[in-house]
Amino acid sequence: MMKRLLLAICLLPALGMLAWQKDKPVKTTTAAKPVTWYTWQQAVELNKTAPRKFMIDVYTDWCGWCKKMDKETFTNDTIAEYLNQHFYCVKLNAEMHDSLKFGGKTYTWISPEKGGGSNGIHTFALWLLNGRMAYPNLVYMNEKLEHIVVSPGYKEPARLLPELRFSAEDIYKTKSLEAYKNQSN
Repeated sequence: MMKRLLLAICLLPALGMLAWQKDKPVKTTTAAKPVTWYTWQQAVELNKTAPRKFMIDVYTDWCGWCKKMDKETFTNDTIAEYLNQHFYCVKLNAEMHDSLKFGGKTYTWISPEKGGGSNGIHTFALWLLNGRMAYPNLVYMNEKLEHIVVSPGYKEPARLLPELRFSAEDIYKTKSLEAYKNQSN
C-alpha cells in the first residue's frame, strides 16, 4: 500500500508537467525568418500598392498532409525566404464559415445539408481550385489576381522550390508546369 502511495506521489507532478506542456503553444517554425502569412483581404490590400504574386495554401483542419507541409516544408529556410521575397502567402481554410468578398462577389460557406460535403465547403475555395477539392492544394496567382496554376498534393522543399520559381519568375508564360518540372529533373 505504501509503495503505491509513494508511486502516486512521484507520478502526480510528472503528469501535471505533461498536461501543462500540452496546453503550451507549439513552435512550428524552425526557419530563421518564418513565412509571413496574410489573410486574403490583407494580401489584396497590400497588392494594391506593392504588386506581387500570390501563393494560396488551401487546407482543412483535418488534413494530415497539410499539417506535415506546414511543419516540414514551410519551415524550411530556403522556402520561407523565397516565399517572403516573391509572394503574398495566404492560408485559406476550405471549410471556413466566414464570408469573403472578391471581384464584386461574396463567397460563402455551403453547409453539408446543402451539398457542401461532410464538413461544408467555402465557395471561394471551390472557385480557387476550379471545383477540384483536394488538400493540401497550392494556388498561384499573378499580380492581377488571375490564376497561374493550381498544384495539388504534399510537396517537400526540393519539389516545391521549382514550382515557386515557375510562378515567381514568369516561366508559366512560356511553359506548362509539367514541362518545366520535367526539364528541371
